[in-house]
Amino acid sequence: MSDERPHHQPFPEDDEGAPRPQPTSYTMVEPRFREIYFQFYKETYKPSVLDRKTKELIAIGASLAAKCQGCLEGHVKKAIKSGATREEISEAIAVAIGVNAAAIVDLTDIAADNMDLHLFPGAEKPHKSQRK
Repeated sequence: MSDERPHHQPFPEDDEGAPRPQPTSYTMVEPRFREIYFQFYKETYKPSVLDRKTKELIAIGASLAAKCQGCLEGHVKKAIKSGATREEISEAIAVAIGVNAAAIVDLTDIAADNMDLHLFPGAEKPHKSQRK
């Protein structure tokens, strides 16, 4: 069964600041909130202490963490346009993988502690009642 919905890409590759909504994007967001969002987005991409390429590499990691495919594709295109190399893009992706892996470990550590369940000996933390 194929997904016949239009591909959602909220950030067209040719924008130089605020995203331009596509016909199928932002349709459930009240225009005044859309405008606030677009202004905020535009402000974050103005020249500052971080150059545009660095911002796009950060945005790639954030897009992956947020699981936003349209964002990811748009920011990869913008990173390339801003001069990012394939190695820089790959490293940004690797950092996102590492952070997400650590988040999974964190969640499982918390669950193990909450349930007082330690499946593999030698890696136990003291039970929360024994901590200072």
